[in-house]
Formats: sequence, structure tokens, C-alpha cells
Amino acid sequence: MYLGRQHHIAIIASDWEKTREFYVEKLGFALIREVYRPAQDDYLRMLRQGDTTLELFIRPDAPRRVTDPEAMGLRHLAFHVEDIEPVVRWLNSMGIETEPIRVDAVNGGRFTFFKDPDGLPLEIHE
Repeated sequence: MYLGRQHHIAIIASDWEKTREFYVEKLGFALIREVYRPAQDDYLRMLRQGDTTLELFIRPDAPRRVTDPEAMGLRHLAFHVEDIEPVVRWLNSMGIETEPIRVDAVNGGRFTFFKDPDGLPLEIHE
């Protein structure tokens, strides 16, 4: 018995239009499902790119995530890329700021971080 691959990653965001623009228009995820949930009076939206599925919940009144200093819980979401430099240039060309590229002394390869519209830390790693 084992857990296997990830099924989805759930994200709570504050604004659907800003989140859609970021993940769909800029990062290239596809909106694959949108379901109204009457009990919660909200929409569950599923986005997919390759093997990665994001489950989005929009909650304008959700408490802000504590990131500095880092808090207990999910730290960040990391995406694998073959070559980090063109991806950084692509992100920057859309106005998405990235941190300087660093070398991962533990896992090997290079990596950098950027943030979604709500400040969720995202990583690209080669």
C-alpha cells in the first residue's frame, strides 16, 4: 500500500479574476471544471496543466497567509522545468517578479521563487 502521485493541490485565493489571469492567462493552466456549491455559495474551479491539477476556492474574507517569518504548514508549490533561465525570462516578461536564481545544494539543480496574486510562494526548479 502506498499513496501514489498527487491528485490535486488546493489553493484558497481572494479574487477569481486576478487568480484566473495569473494561472490561466499567464501560466497557461486550463480551466477544466467549474462547479457551483450551493451550501457554500461559491464555486470550485479546477485548473490543469500537464499532470498538475489545481483546485481553487475563492474566499475574499479568508485570513492572510503568514509567510515571513515562515509558519507551520504547506510551505510552497514547486514546478519542475527543464531550463530555468527561459522560464524566468517568460515570467518576468509578463510582469511576474522572480527572486534571483539559486543553486540547490541539497537536491541539485537551480531554483527560484515567485508569488501568485495572493502572495502564495511558487517555485520553479530544474
